[in-house]
Amino acid sequence: MPTVPELFESVVARAGDDPAVIFGARVVTYAELNARANRLARALVERGVGADTTVAVAMPKCDELMVVLLAVLKAGGAYLPLDPQYPARRLAHMVDDARPVLLVRSAGVSLDLGAPVAELVVDDPDAVRDIGSRRGDDLTDGCRAAPLDPRHLMYVIYTSGSTGTPKGVAVTHQGVADIVAAQSASIAPGPGDRVLQWASISFDAAFWDWSAALLSGAALVVAPAEELLPGEPLRATLRRHAVTHAVLPPVALSVTDPDGVLVGGTLMSTGDACTPALVARWSPGRRMFNGYGPTETTVGSTIAGPVTVADEITIGTPWSGNSVYVLDERLRPVPDGRDGELYLAGNGVARGYLNRPGLTADRFVPDPFGPPGSRMYRSGDRGHRRADGQVVFSSRGDGQVKVRGFRVELGEVEARLAAHPAVDVAAVVVVGDLAGARLAAYVSTVDGVEVPAAELRAHSAQTLPEHMVPSSVRVLRRLPVTANGKIDRTALRDLAASAAYRAGERGGEASASVERRLCAMVGELLAVPEVGPGDNFFTLGGHSVLATRLAGRIRDEWGVTLPMRTVFEKGTLAELASAVREATAG
Repeated sequence: MPTVPELFESVVARAGDDPAVIFGARVVTYAELNARANRLARALVERGVGADTTVAVAMPKCDELMVVLLAVLKAGGAYLPLDPQYPARRLAHMVDDARPVLLVRSAGVSLDLGAPVAELVVDDPDAVRDIGSRRGDDLTDGCRAAPLDPRHLMYVIYTSGSTGTPKGVAVTHQGVADIVAAQSASIAPGPGDRVLQWASISFDAAFWDWSAALLSGAALVVAPAEELLPGEPLRATLRRHAVTHAVLPPVALSVTDPDGVLVGGTLMSTGDACTPALVARWSPGRRMFNGYGPTETTVGSTIAGPVTVADEITIGTPWSGNSVYVLDERLRPVPDGRDGELYLAGNGVARGYLNRPGLTADRFVPDPFGPPGSRMYRSGDRGHRRADGQVVFSSRGDGQVKVRGFRVELGEVEARLAAHPAVDVAAVVVVGDLAGARLAAYVSTVDGVEVPAAELRAHSAQTLPEHMVPSSVRVLRRLPVTANGKIDRTALRDLAASAAYRAGERGGEASASVERRLCAMVGELLAVPEVGPGDNFFTLGGHSVLATRLAGRIRDEWGVTLPMRTVFEKGTLAELASAVREATAG
């Protein structure tokens, strides 16, 4: 089994002068990217990076980020991505748990990790001179602290944990050759193509993006995060760079106009359930695929497609080197057409959860259908196999959900809320449609203590990333329960829906002033009962996708197109209303 450095270097040998990374006006060739990564890799080896060591990486999207990731792998280490936008306490937990030997960051990124970690600031002038003075030829095993083996770690990605603590998924190089073969057999990137790097490097989907380009000879299109926001920013980026291949979640597809983008190209939907409406909208004029696979595998396990509006939407069949079993509670195969739990096996199965042997043993279990010593991952997903071998996803069997394409354990959000000293019981539900999906939290308090909802949201934001912070928190005297004494989540979802309905009613009765109409609009979008001119859209629970939707509603209501930057930068709705008035006056 080849490792990532071996696969990448084989592409460099045949495509050295071809573009590898495009970032704005900068174009980096394969030969240049390889040499820069080799020089940095030698510096990393000197700093203790080697087999099964982790290197924390904290950088914005740019060409240098790809240099760093390749350099970590060439040195024999595994990268641990740190999103600077995450709460400091969450990042500190990740670093404390993974114990990286080094933090590689750019000068513009500042992190408060609470504990000393050796650092390399790659754009520091002294570091630039040191790295630039090193040899740029490929590293051999003799250059590394130990030979690089496919069984060694490639990356560690932290995911939401049901107990309230995020867990690190440890993925090795063993599944890389299979993912490259799957990409070649389906989306087929190659020289002359342009692959979009859409996913944040903090998610495993980012590896699919950059491996699809850099392990095939295509060019990787990297853009700042603000140019990848779903809607017009994403569409403009796809058009400006003539992107031919993109992997996008349904939530991004649902609010982005397909006209004039990826024409004749290839699109893969993944990260959440793809709908017939999205297939009808996006599949004409381009090849469209549907992918499936949790973080506990090397990005994915199955691919369906090309899909058309005439097809039943499936998650397809396993790609080479992988298997999907549909089993009952006794690990017996269920007949075709009958739902069971999906178990994933093969080369792509992760090593397990970093430093979590008990949880690893619970989720990564012996594979009774494979060779001795092989394992399979108990996904928690349910589905069935059709007679033609296609697998159909049915539902989740536990408390895990997808919100805007992000994997969220509701238990982690509930545990964080319940950690507040005033909270007795907490429950979280998902409300809203695909693009507007958000978390609504309901709590009861100890002895009826009063606590502001804003305080509970702020408490959550201390450790949870933005996509896991509830959009709304409502304090109830007691939470509704079912006949068997469990929290009645259906009743809670109905409560959230009624809040949205009431907000919509107020919107219809609002005065004609821009400010009041805008407040009513935001109340309806976020299902927040009371919205005032002094409120901030994001503090109320808005997020980037809903901001795109708000900009669309403003365009429909007043006939003006506000730059997305305006929606993000205005501190209050009163300020945003002023921007609307100025645009209409102009």
